[in-house]
Amino acid sequence: MTQAPARPKAARRRHDREIVMLAVPAFGALVAEPLFVMADSAIVGHLGTAQLAGLGVASALLVTSVSVFVFLAYATTAAVARRVGAGDLPAAIRQGMDGIWLALLLGAAVMAVVLPTAPALVDLFGASETAAPYAVTYLRISSLGIPAMLIVLAATGVLRGLQNTRTPLYVAVAGFVANGILNVVLVYGAGLGIAGSAWGTVIAQCGMAAVYLTVVLRGARQHGASLRPDAAGIRASAQAGAPLLVRTLSLRAILMIATAVAARLGDSDIAAHQIILSLWSLLAFALDAIAIAGQAIIGRYLGAGDAQGARDVCRRMVEWGVAVGVVLGVLVVLARPVFLPLFTSDSAVKDAALPALIIVAVSQPICGIVFVLDGVLMGAGDGPYLAWAMLVTLAVFTPAALLVPVLGGGLTALWATMTLMMAVRMLTLWLRSRSGHWVVTGAAR
Repeated sequence: MTQAPARPKAARRRHDREIVMLAVPAFGALVAEPLFVMADSAIVGHLGTAQLAGLGVASALLVTSVSVFVFLAYATTAAVARRVGAGDLPAAIRQGMDGIWLALLLGAAVMAVVLPTAPALVDLFGASETAAPYAVTYLRISSLGIPAMLIVLAATGVLRGLQNTRTPLYVAVAGFVANGILNVVLVYGAGLGIAGSAWGTVIAQCGMAAVYLTVVLRGARQHGASLRPDAAGIRASAQAGAPLLVRTLSLRAILMIATAVAARLGDSDIAAHQIILSLWSLLAFALDAIAIAGQAIIGRYLGAGDAQGARDVCRRMVEWGVAVGVVLGVLVVLARPVFLPLFTSDSAVKDAALPALIIVAVSQPICGIVFVLDGVLMGAGDGPYLAWAMLVTLAVFTPAALLVPVLGGGLTALWATMTLMMAVRMLTLWLRSRSGHWVVTGAAR
């Protein structure tokens, strides 16, 4: 049997450089975003327990309202990268502007819904009588920044598609610093309390959106791209994003089901679940950074008509995903004696968390493959398949998770079903990558 010729080391090194140059800044930007909420919590926490509880409810609602539209970044990255690969920068920026206009329209619609319904939404989340007024205040004010938040998502996708992940890193870090300073000044200096924290976040998000728009508009003027809204282009952006919205909502449903099941297992188990879930989410940032690099690089190769190059870089990124997953898994095992005491001193919570933590560690190479192939297929514009694959995953996970308390399983069994969920995702994505149906070249899929 003849053996396939080894890939040239020069090509591997080129792929590695591209992945590192895009993934490392992307990781920094991903980590900076959750720090907004952490900074708000640290500052508002000193106002009182009721204020902090109100912030917790409002932040959960706000993050949910924005995160379901993450497709604005994903779909825009893929579409822009294809046109970059095709050598048509004006069309790439024009495509990006369509995504930004869509973000503005969606942001205005969400804001129009959240503003009048804030009290009902807070009540739906079960906020206490003391925390509810603070939650409503924070949610109403911060909802004014939702259009800016969605513009940031879309503009981030534009720059990623242009193979630029450094600017999003700089903007995210600057936004985090500005948010912290504004919060301190407005909460304590101006005496606005939790309202000051909300205004600080709105101002920081609007500032970030303004910086992104300045960068994109400068590129549009440089390449002669039109800035006017184009109904057909906006509609195309929405159509490309719709399957990714289904994917995101399905993933959100999986996480909500897991939390609901953990809550039925008892106080120690739900407390341990929250600790494990926070770690799982942190590990996801490192793997998602490689996925973001995959979106940008794959889109560019396919736009340039280089199908073999796209396959080669896909293979290399999978190797990266596995390697990073192994490293993260080892770090979790080594850090577990230090990690758990940071969150709890309750021995029952620690006992519940420890075996689940080991499962998370062992599953990281699987997660690495899933995140990378997810990014590859997004970069290829293969959204409809990703939507169906996630719906299949949801259909497999839901009965398995709901059986955990029925069969007397604990948190370890629940996290085994989470690993099953990732294994199903890996299988569906691997089958698609092997089929080659995602390899569609050209400036548009």
